[in-house]
Amino acid sequence: MTLDMFLWSVGVTAEGALIALLWRKCVPQSLPVFFAYLCWSFATDLAVYSLQAFYPSAYPRFYWVQMVVDSIMVFVVLVELAWSVLRPIRSSLPKRSWIGIALLIALTGLLLWPLAGLTIPARLTPQGQIIFHLQQTFAILRVVVFLGMAGFSQLLSIGWRNRELQVATGLGFYSIVSLAVTVLHTHQIVGKQYQWGPQYHGLDEVVMVSYIGVLAYWVFSFATKETERREFTPQMQSFLLAMAGAARTTRSVLTESASAKERKPGER
Repeated sequence: MTLDMFLWSVGVTAEGALIALLWRKCVPQSLPVFFAYLCWSFATDLAVYSLQAFYPSAYPRFYWVQMVVDSIMVFVVLVELAWSVLRPIRSSLPKRSWIGIALLIALTGLLLWPLAGLTIPARLTPQGQIIFHLQQTFAILRVVVFLGMAGFSQLLSIGWRNRELQVATGLGFYSIVSLAVTVLHTHQIVGKQYQWGPQYHGLDEVVMVSYIGVLAYWVFSFATKETERREFTPQMQSFLLAMAGAARTTRSVLTESASAKERKPGER
């Protein structure tokens, strides 16, 4: 058995064990998108192995579709985490406040898009460059969300034993390792013999090991009891509610303005 095959087997086994644990802990009720994302990762890992073994010609198209769907799911997971962090005051927020969170994360991703394009290898095909650019953008976005949640954990009243920060920590750590390996790849000699040699592929195996480590961390975290969520401080509650009120007022003004423009001249 090759090292790649061994790491793949360990990773798939860890994913299956984590999914079973989350189902037993009723996590799909609180973090349904995160649970669905893990199921998706488990299914695609099995599909990738089957395609590479029996239908290698179908793998490139499958990989393209997989990356697009994976990016969409990661985005929704980040929105879910941010919305879950606001759980103590969600009853006081407008019902569609999660849309504002989604727009904020999407805007952050757009701002990160040029930065992620700095490490695109020139040798890739146009389609490969798009996939690579998408991967790097969402990797940086996961790191930004993790650093934001960790940096403002006191204000957000979350700790390392809260599910939201545990999930964000795993995503952030894996993304940091992936980004570091990508930077190392771009600084390696471009010669074909060296590029695909043991040293080059060894870095990819480091990424696989980091993913297995994240799965093990999640298994350990979700197997232990979660700390009861603390309430926001009065100052933080006032700040968040004020932001939600300002966003609602802005949306109302924009809606009224758009309606006024659609009226015919002389119409009241």
